[in-house]
Amino acid sequence: MEVTDSLVNNLANLARLEFNEQEKELIKKDLQQMIGFVDKLKELDTTGVAPLLHMSEAMNRLRDDEVRGSASREEALQNAPETDGTYFRVPKVIKK
Repeated sequence: MEVTDSLVNNLANLARLEFNEQEKELIKKDLQQMIGFVDKLKELDTTGVAPLLHMSEAMNRLRDDEVRGSASREEALQNAPETDGTYFRVPKVIKK
């Protein structure tokens, strides 16, 4: 596969990136090297090799979902710097 200016422009558009001409040339070289690497991998005989789902044998150890109580309003507001008794009070950040 040949990396062309139109391919780089299309990828830049999809990624919402802008490159000058010098950067485009660097990107083209990098993409061509990546494609060359993948083409080199295609030369390997992978018959009988199972695809990997994870890079190591270790699996995520997830905790069991347990229904627990939540904090009451009073407990939640206890450490708030400022409240009105019902809600957290925060500084206004949106101006009209």
